[in-house]
Order: sequence, then C-alpha cells, then structure tokens
Amino acid sequence: MESYQHILVVLPHPDDEGIVAGTLAAYIAQGARVTYICLTLGEMGRNMGTPHFANRVSLPSIRKQELVEACRNIGIQDLRMWGLHDKTVEFEDQERLDERLLATIEELGPELIITFYPGYSVHPDHDATGAAVVRTVARIAADTRPIVQCIALSKGCKEIIGQPDITNDVSQYMSQKQAAIRSHRSQFHHLVGDSFDKPEKLARFTRERLWTYKLC
Repeated sequence: MESYQHILVVLPHPDDEGIVAGTLAAYIAQGARVTYICLTLGEMGRNMGTPHFANRVSLPSIRKQELVEACRNIGIQDLRMWGLHDKTVEFEDQERLDERLLATIEELGPELIITFYPGYSVHPDHDATGAAVVRTVARIAADTRPIVQCIALSKGCKEIIGQPDITNDVSQYMSQKQAAIRSHRSQFHHLVGDSFDKPEKLARFTRERLWTYKLC
C-alpha cells in the first residue's frame, strides 16, 4: 500500500465506511491521519434492528452513536457529521456543498480522498456524494489536487469502468473491520446477514477494491 499522511473520506451514510474499513485501518497503522466526513445520519433507513429496537424517532441518534463507535474501532481520528438529510444529497445546493468540501480540503490538505464512484454506486446518495467530490477536486490545480479513489458497487460496472486499480488484502485488519461493521447494530443483519459466522462467506470481506478516478 502507498503511504499517506492525511486521508479524507467522504461518504453519505453511517456504515458506508465499513466497505473500506480494512484499508483505513491499514493506513492508520502506517501512521496516516484519517478525517471522515459522513454527510447524513442515515435517518431514512428502513432497517430498525433485528429484532427491532429502533423507530423512526430514535434511529438518527442511534445511528450517530453507532457511527462514533465504528470510527473508534477503525481508529479514525477525526469524524465530522455534516447533518445533511438522508436520501436527498442529490437535491442539495451543489455550489454550497462544493464550497464546503473545497474549504475542508484546503483546511486539511489530504493527499488522498476516498468516496463513491459517481454513477456506479447503486444508491443516489452514494452517486451524488462521489459527484460532489469529483466536481470539487476538479477545481483544484492539477499539480496540487489530491488523488481520488472510489468505491464502485453497481453490477457489471467492471465492464464499463474497467477492473479496480487497487485491491487491498485486509486480512490482517479483519478484527477492526468486523468490529466497525458490528457497531452498526441497527443495520448489521441487513449489511452482512450470517456472513460473519461462516468462513466461506467471510473471505469475501478480506478484499477491498478501489478505482482511481481519472480527472481531466
């Protein structure tokens, strides 16, 4: 893995960070500082725990605490919750969102940003978040802009955007990854089902794939 001093992660929902939890834990073990901007609290999620222990009123505060715990388990040093409304990121004022992202990038000076691949990330919030990051980074001079690496989830995306540029074996960091995902108790069953209890299913979580976004 490459070495970075500061990594910025921009994702829309609590539990999204679990997709790259092993990669983040590995970078942190190398000495990187990680800032995670979570745009929403996932308050419109349909999952209320299995069996149910949350409701529409309590879910936002529950998911907030789950996120804090997940970040602690990964080792993320700087968590920022922006409080945008879940499932409406695509309808945010683009200029305002981009300016806020740009100000944060200028504040932190990350060498790497991890986000979703716009158009290939299944959920509208995922796509809108990735698009905002790409728009913002494209405004930065090419010789100073950070690298953007993206999570792609859409079925068949490899046929369109190609094979991932990076495949990280995170076997050494599965304890952190599992702990982070388990922290999201309200969403846990929806996220992994019984995969953590079956070695043949657990193996698929040991590879984390990222695509480097080619900016013009």
